[in-house]
Amino acid sequence: MRRSGLPESISRLIGELAKLPGIGEKNATRLAFHIFRSPKIYSENLAQAILETKTKVILCDTCFNFASESPCYICSNTDRGNSSICVVEEPLDQLAIEKSKEFSGRYHILHGVISPMDGVGPEDLRIKELITRLEQENIKEVIVATNPSVEGEATSLYLSKLIKPLGIEVSRIAYGVPMGGDIEYIDEITLGKAIRDRKFI
Repeated sequence: MRRSGLPESISRLIGELAKLPGIGEKNATRLAFHIFRSPKIYSENLAQAILETKTKVILCDTCFNFASESPCYICSNTDRGNSSICVVEEPLDQLAIEKSKEFSGRYHILHGVISPMDGVGPEDLRIKELITRLEQENIKEVIVATNPSVEGEATSLYLSKLIKPLGIEVSRIAYGVPMGGDIEYIDEITLGKAIRDRKFI
């Protein structure tokens, strides 16, 4: 859509930026003008960085986190503990937990939660791959760190029912995390406390 008084290319840039989560028309306009006023090399670097995220970023074959190679850095790091797996919804949740510095094991990214209202069932997540890992690796504990939402709780209970028969302890992060909150937005101190005070389920 052409915006009054603006060249088509700037209008298009504003329109594309406004599609980003949390970026409305006003912020998109500010960003577009910032890009326009910046040196050409900045725009070229920005465009290249965006393209490379689509061409060079893959999913780790083990934990399904974003990576530049598989296995990813965490999965191939021999200094990390290999007896516990922290299960999270999205890669951003894994980043948030890493910042808390309270967990030194490995991760498994589900890429969503069970949500019948949205047509998302267990088969749409990386649950089958998690169970395969648990059957093949010497895991003693699975920490379920899904968001404290209705869908997060349902996913947590579903995982617990699948994992307990394998003889593996299942714990849930404690409720220092507010109900309805998103892990990626929780500060590292609160998140660290939730990891430390996790409860077995």
